[in-house]
Amino acid sequence: MNVYPPPEAGQSVRWPVWVGEVPRLAAAFQPRTGVRDRADGARGEGRDVVLSGAGGVGKSQLAASLTRQLRDREQTTDTGLDVLVWARASSPDQIISAYAEAAGQLHLPGADTGDEGGAARMFARWLAATQKRWLVVLDDLTDPALLEEWWPDSGAGNGWVLATTRREDAQLSGQGRSLIRLDLYTRGEAGAYLRRRLTDAGHAHLHDPEQADALADELGDLPLALGHAAAYLINTRRTMPDYLTLLRDTRSNRMSDVFPPSADTEAYGRPVAESLLLSLDAVEKADTTKLALPLLRLASLMSPLGHPAAAWTTSAAIGYLRTTLPTQRRWLRRRQPIVTEADVHSALECLRTYALITQDTATAPIRLHALTARAVREHMPSDMLPALAHAVADATLSLWPDHEHEERELAAELRANTVHLGELTHPALWRPEGHPCLYRVSISLTDAGLYQQAVEYDERAARHSSDILGENHPDTLSARNNLAVSYSSAGRVQEALALRERVLADHERILGEDHPDTLTARSNLAVSYGVVGRVQEALELGERVLLDRERVLGKDHSGTLSARTNLANSYSSAGRVQEALALRERVLADHERILGKGHPDTLSARNNLANSYGDAGRVQEALELGERVLLDREKVLGKDHPDTLSARSNLANSYSVTGRVQEALELGERVVVDHERVLGEHHPGTLSARNNLAVFYSKAGRVQEALALRERVLVDHERVLGGDHPDTLSARNNLANSYGDAGRVQEALALRERVLVDRERVLGEDHPATRLARSSLARAREASEPPDTNPPAAAL
Repeated sequence: MNVYPPPEAGQSVRWPVWVGEVPRLAAAFQPRTGVRDRADGARGEGRDVVLSGAGGVGKSQLAASLTRQLRDREQTTDTGLDVLVWARASSPDQIISAYAEAAGQLHLPGADTGDEGGAARMFARWLAATQKRWLVVLDDLTDPALLEEWWPDSGAGNGWVLATTRREDAQLSGQGRSLIRLDLYTRGEAGAYLRRRLTDAGHAHLHDPEQADALADELGDLPLALGHAAAYLINTRRTMPDYLTLLRDTRSNRMSDVFPPSADTEAYGRPVAESLLLSLDAVEKADTTKLALPLLRLASLMSPLGHPAAAWTTSAAIGYLRTTLPTQRRWLRRRQPIVTEADVHSALECLRTYALITQDTATAPIRLHALTARAVREHMPSDMLPALAHAVADATLSLWPDHEHEERELAAELRANTVHLGELTHPALWRPEGHPCLYRVSISLTDAGLYQQAVEYDERAARHSSDILGENHPDTLSARNNLAVSYSSAGRVQEALALRERVLADHERILGEDHPDTLTARSNLAVSYGVVGRVQEALELGERVLLDRERVLGKDHSGTLSARTNLANSYSSAGRVQEALALRERVLADHERILGKGHPDTLSARNNLANSYGDAGRVQEALELGERVLLDREKVLGKDHPDTLSARSNLANSYSVTGRVQEALELGERVVVDHERVLGEHHPGTLSARNNLAVFYSKAGRVQEALALRERVLVDHERVLGGDHPDTLSARNNLANSYGDAGRVQEALALRERVLVDRERVLGEDHPATRLARSSLARAREASEPPDTNPPAAAL
């Protein structure tokens, strides 16, 4: 019998455990009896169910109905549910978050450490072993690859998995799963829906059984389109014959506008468009603000998975909405009418009333069905798209948080919507130049530690800019520079160096040698020289950058201060400790004089000086300054700002260097927990924090704990950053150290040999890290040789 982790000692679980919101059933919901019976039959046979179908056929609604049926049964020894998880499944993050929340409610060991991924996996293991009754719903599964890791094991017979998807991949069936296709309403279901919907709304007299059949036929029995039609009838009090007359007139006179010959519409798009056009006519008559249609057009460019409602009350959105209204005369002058937030909310309410958008609460994300959005876009004049795209981009950019670590979910939502917008309206956001939101995505991905995604995004952006704006456009140079940053962050240091050399040459040729952007490109190249171990070149270029910035920008310009900081870093890398220390002392004095003692850049300068004190052996001064930096950052930036976490980590290192190992350990453990909670389990900063904690374990003589943590750190680095990232090579080297400490000499030796080969290939034979690996391997080989038991005889 399997054993699963019990709840934490002293904590009791409040049964039942519900995670996620089960969608409300739509008005006049149809039970879809045939499909429901098949799903119930599969569950009775111990098989999980995947409901597959095109957009608009009601997959999520049927899943919600099946879920409520099981959830609301009387809680007895034989029926009812103990655990229910409803998870959006369009991305792994959504599944992980839902599983982690369930683990927390169950008080599974370690579920409250901030390690969402670990908690999610623990919950999945718990499902496979528990005797409790459970149901997991994976709604809108978009990537079948997620099945392997996150599909729960229901083989014990106590649980059931239900999923919805538009996909029909072979892997969705088999392995205990039954793929059931959900199609249109039957004609009987369509008629029943219309009758009940009108009757429940108090307008049974509007239902005409004979006309209902004709209406269902016109709309192809598509649930989404029939929902549009029913909302129209209820709100306008029109009869079914009237609606059919309008619908047929719409089809004959306006369908060419809705679906031009080139339109590549999804299946069932036409009935949605036909019902939509009538709903839009009704909305325009009911909407006193005259903003509903412009808002619907804006929303149609957002992701179907949802977008922030706050986007439409930003100054950018309201500014655009004002331009959609006719100008007014006042004292013989034309002026734009005022648009208020109340007007926007009123228009959105009108759209909700006609079932064109959905929103669970006033602050919840707004969702527009993909088919409805497609019909809206196809209906709008083509020359309107660029202005709409820029308005949406402006609104999205204005919502972007300055500190993404405080609002990670919002940042992820904005990234997804910006990428969707860019792809949907391409190339509108690249004309007349690249919109700033396109570059904000790159920065956001890097801040989130999603380096590989940043590389892929920046490669596309650089290609788009070159194709649309030209090879020599300044935006193309900026896009290439962003790509070089992403290459460097992802550990592709040689590619970053090559691209930065090209970027600098382009800047010098196009903008001139003294243009501020050229100076920045030169500075970035100096940094790349340092990363790949070309220390002397980094130094020489860094010195030139400083002279250039002093001459062009002035000695007190922020760019000049940055150049001094970078040069001090190069001095430190070159082993010129005293020069680095002296320059960092000047940099700190400059920052305090120009920016003030509490400015974030001043705090960074103080942190760098503390590092120099440590390098120079002035460990007590390093420790005292590190303590001040941490206090300052907690006060100025907050306790959870990434720079504050870094200061806390640096202080732990100082404790370790000064022999205060227990304090280093305690602070290092807190640093790991903080990183996991604030930045996420897989963020590179979190991996670095774990690596430092392993160092503290090693210094404290806790050899096995250090070894176990370093094995995890290496696996995490290989998975997150890749096998050749310089940080991964360092993690491999550190694990070799732990093998040596544990007496596993041959494993340590083999790993050191691999580290040397990897560093020679990735960093070059003369890189300082490569030279260190070479000397470490030589010492390890010498230590592994057996002692000579037959020394030569002493000479007479």
